[in-house]
Amino acid sequence: MQRRFFCLIFLTLSLFELLPSAFAQTLSNTVTNPIVRHGQDPWVIQWNSKYYYCQSHYNRKSHSEAVWVNAVTNLEDIGKGDWKCVWYPEKGTVHSSEVWAPELHYIQSKWYIYVAADNGENSDHRMYVLEGTSQDPQKPFILKGKLAAPEDRWAIDGTILEMPDGKLYFIWSGWKGAENVAQDLYIAPMSNPWTISGNRVRISHPEYHWEKHGLPINEGPETLWNGSHLFVIYSASGYWTDHYCLGELTWNGGNVLDPKSWIKNPEPVFSGTPTVIAPGHCSFVKSPDGKEDWIIYHAHINADSGGERDIRIQRFTWNADGSPNFGAPVSAGIPLVRPSGEQ
Repeated sequence: MQRRFFCLIFLTLSLFELLPSAFAQTLSNTVTNPIVRHGQDPWVIQWNSKYYYCQSHYNRKSHSEAVWVNAVTNLEDIGKGDWKCVWYPEKGTVHSSEVWAPELHYIQSKWYIYVAADNGENSDHRMYVLEGTSQDPQKPFILKGKLAAPEDRWAIDGTILEMPDGKLYFIWSGWKGAENVAQDLYIAPMSNPWTISGNRVRISHPEYHWEKHGLPINEGPETLWNGSHLFVIYSASGYWTDHYCLGELTWNGGNVLDPKSWIKNPEPVFSGTPTVIAPGHCSFVKSPDGKEDWIIYHAHINADSGGERDIRIQRFTWNADGSPNFGAPVSAGIPLVRPSGEQ
């Protein structure tokens, strides 16, 4: 009896010794949102075992907003690491102010950044292309030129669609005319990564109530492939409202320049909760081992933040029909298992 008692004491003490290390191991395998305390329009691309985070921030040297690129090994560290300023605009130009939502793309063995900018007047916002000078996306970029359809209307949030046959298309958010009545989504063919080669075609406009809070807005389009399934995930309503959310267009296999080839989901596919306000403007990456899909998005810091945003991540899965299942945004501070294959 005495021997059993001492054995029980020994086992209990051993468990208590193991608990701290087991608890620490569990914590080390998790991450909590937000991963970046202040930020917006997150663009992350995965290349050569690293995640590159492209953002616009103020540059003290140029006294202007500039484009920066960060490189990290683990997705949750995109706000840390070694930031490099890869481009800043010359003063007094048509693209010297309001540098918005840069996207870093590797196309035809070269790096390009697509970014919106203006001369200080929002009505003059247009899309511009920056070309990399190196295979290292943290090295300087040069201004390649303005990227515009023949109508040359207001444009922001441009992204690239590359089809399996190698053909390129540009998708962006723009105005139908010269006034800020609504923001629609447009697509146009490209002859190369810096040239639009045809007229723009509208593939989406705000038509449901969840797309019209603040203003009728469709913006931040991002392409998402799942095998042969293609989707455009976009942001709807005004980002400054508590109703900002993500909508979805599904390609039905037809000509991507035909509006009938795009089917809009009548409901948002990722929207706010009582604890996560206004999730939107996203990008997508794989986990380091390629087994998981992750969304990076911004949300309001809180309901009274006045539109001030932070950056968050979350794993998502796929529905039986091949469409993405983003679920609901996970509240800040809730542990999430880190992307599989991280070091």
